[in-house]
Amino acid sequence: MSGRLLCLVCATALAAGAVLAPAPATAVPEPDGGTGGRSVAELLTELQTLYREAEKATETYNATEERLKRQRAETARLERALARTRLSLRDSRGAAGRLARQQYQSVTGLSPYLRLLLARDPQRALDQGHVIGRLARERARTVGRLTGDEQEAGALARRARRALDVRLALTERREKERDEVLARLRAVEELLASLTAEQLAALAELERDDVAEAQEELVASGALGSGGALPSAAGERAVRYAVEQLGKPYEWGAEGPVAYDCSGLTSEAWGAAGTPIPRTSQEQWARLERVPLAELRPGDLVVYFPEATHVALYLGDGMVVQAPRPGARVKVSPIAANPVLGAVRPDPDGEPVRRYVPPELPAGATEGSDAGYDSPHAPDAPETSMR
Repeated sequence: MSGRLLCLVCATALAAGAVLAPAPATAVPEPDGGTGGRSVAELLTELQTLYREAEKATETYNATEERLKRQRAETARLERALARTRLSLRDSRGAAGRLARQQYQSVTGLSPYLRLLLARDPQRALDQGHVIGRLARERARTVGRLTGDEQEAGALARRARRALDVRLALTERREKERDEVLARLRAVEELLASLTAEQLAALAELERDDVAEAQEELVASGALGSGGALPSAAGERAVRYAVEQLGKPYEWGAEGPVAYDCSGLTSEAWGAAGTPIPRTSQEQWARLERVPLAELRPGDLVVYFPEATHVALYLGDGMVVQAPRPGARVKVSPIAANPVLGAVRPDPDGEPVRRYVPPELPAGATEGSDAGYDSPHAPDAPETSMR
């Protein structure tokens, strides 16, 4: 974490203070070495826990939004099918009406059998009988089509009503989840607004130290392997897309092009590469093929936290491109900026390119907040902060 994070945090705190009443002075005391109130480590744990809860709520909202999109499409499909069936039903009813009139008219005349007995030309009468047979079969088909159309229209109408009910329920759930995200973000703003400049500086320093320590431990463990793996062609395109988004703001629920949340960035990067993937970090973790960290190649996705509530795109050399958290911007971070759950590969069958030149990073690509929503090394961190 650099001084840029401090500026971002301070700016957020000032903005929050303009619209929210700061907490009472006794709620967050001045730094005093950790005695008489919450220590800097405890404040960092609380802040990061709030961020993580906001991210978890955001991913839940994103999942519901995706379901709602699919449900809208299904409702529209059923409504189109119902309209077509009703049109066919109208035609079938017209044909049935003509059939009824023909049957009524035939009742007033001679039967086909009597015509055959009285005919001067029996062969002609037999030919007419074949015509009459075809007409009878056509009438049977008309009746069958009418019955089938009526049944299909009824079934489609019931399915359309159920689909609309599901859509309305999802809309209501989405609104509740949106309110949950906003409540979590307000809690972050309130905490930031209550802190002093000295506390904000101490938080920035502690978070930076935590990230550096976590990265050093991961590299020293050998879990990342020797590196140097080449991306697939799609992976290279995903990396270049993600790098082009550097500096754009984090915004919960955003999928670009002006702002992103964490999974919005990764899903859009792979979509731009021609390989659509699930929208949320949980679905990316659940549905994409998992790969060991030692086999990471550029373009793979690194998933964080036990609930898979954060995700980043692997850049290579132990670094990722990510949309860290509210108040931050898309940036390049150490892979260990958050506790790693594992990694997944959107295109497991993609062959590595023969030659790969990593994209050039713009100035300031690594500035800003590295940590996403929690710290595995915060001293005295309560167990609930990691679960």
